[in-house]
Amino acid sequence: MSNDSQVRLLVVDDEPHIADLVATVARYEGWRAATAGTGAEALRQAAAFNPDIVVLDLMLPDLDGFSVLDRLRESGSLVPVVFLTAKDGTADRIVGLTRGGDDYLVKPFSVEELMARLRAVLRRSTAQAWTPQARSVLQVADLTLDEDTREVRRAGKLATLTPTEYELLRYLMRRSPAVLTKAQILDHVWEYDFGGRSNVVELVISHLRRKVDNGHEPLIHTMRGVGYALRQAVQ
Repeated sequence: MSNDSQVRLLVVDDEPHIADLVATVARYEGWRAATAGTGAEALRQAAAFNPDIVVLDLMLPDLDGFSVLDRLRESGSLVPVVFLTAKDGTADRIVGLTRGGDDYLVKPFSVEELMARLRAVLRRSTAQAWTPQARSVLQVADLTLDEDTREVRRAGKLATLTPTEYELLRYLMRRSPAVLTKAQILDHVWEYDFGGRSNVVELVISHLRRKVDNGHEPLIHTMRGVGYALRQAVQ
């Protein structure tokens, strides 16, 4: 979150009436909002405005939304990104979520739902420990998660996670070694009805595995027909 108390929202859409609508509603919420109509302008705004969250259209006149996201991540930015697009194909949704996006909303859309999703993503990105007495460092085997610094390390090596990936991993670690169903994960991590698209859990789990399990003993396990668990394998 930026240093001042106002949330900074960057809305990237090549349809000015949509960008202005979302920005106006955000300002009524007490947020600061900036808009951009191209990918190049979005990158300039991201550097100058330092947003806390970005609404990003996929179909832009120069760079597409995926390329904008890639460049943001390559620059070291972990700003949460919510895609807002007319492209409703499953393949696009999968690409958006696995390339570092945090959510995906299809046009036509409800502004109220968009704002609810933005607030949920922001809660994930700024979440603190559940209670003041909660321990600040979670550990399972050689995987550690520091709730104060939000650093995740596997065998001492830092893993860079998106806010959604971080919140999912923290939930798995806090409940370890319990098996969590997709419904439990959706309810806790996403905090709203995802329209029955429980495959979003599979997508984020897959991304997490590449970041924390790759090259190590697997800690994230699929319990077929039940859900997922994070724990050391039974020898």
